[in-house]
Amino acid sequence: MMMARRRSKNLTERQISILHVLENFHKDNGYPPSIREIGEQANISSTSVVNYYLDQLEEMGYIERDGRVSRGIRLIKPLTEVSNAIQAVVDELLQVPVIGRIFAAVPVPVPASDFSYMDAEHMVSVARSMLPPREKTEGLFALEVQGDSMIDAMINDGDIVIMKPITEARNGEMVAIWLLDRDETTLKYYYRENGKVRLQPANPTMEPIYVDPKTVQLQGKVVMVIRAVDRLVA
Repeated sequence: MMMARRRSKNLTERQISILHVLENFHKDNGYPPSIREIGEQANISSTSVVNYYLDQLEEMGYIERDGRVSRGIRLIKPLTEVSNAIQAVVDELLQVPVIGRIFAAVPVPVPASDFSYMDAEHMVSVARSMLPPREKTEGLFALEVQGDSMIDAMINDGDIVIMKPITEARNGEMVAIWLLDRDETTLKYYYRENGKVRLQPANPTMEPIYVDPKTVQLQGKVVMVIRAVDRLVA
């Protein structure tokens, strides 16, 4: 399992969006946009977040800024000259569907059919380079975590877990499990022992759950975690 961490030499989607705003605004108006205008056109509500990305673009050599002038932002290169960097982002990012929520707590009832009760178009972008080496990307899906039973595994309420579909699990793997007899789902460490399945939380205040293997349906194992705090900035 890997935790998502930012920082890549490639441009991010948000950085590309800001570069497009800078170029198009200057073409249309003959002068650069203000910080607020960049935010409005790039769909960023916070001017401090806009500044955060502008600082990155300046450090990467895509723009120049004159702090003494309110519209003192200049593109160093037109976007046509950074198309390779933009294409690298397209090739690097994998769109993973967020198909529902998983409860990192006591097992909680969910709709009887499957996990798919969120908008079918709800997606999360994942950098292929952040996935575990040799991990296949086909069939990956994402679940939003609710609860705090896995906090010692660095998974908190609101985080997104990227899941690989599985039909079998090894002891110690973190899995999404469907308890067929209860119509409930939960996220826990999996252990097969003494004819039972132990679902182990990563929270010292919570007790393990023991269930009959016949009532367990494995949905997937966690291969990556995207923190809620990182998604607010990205």
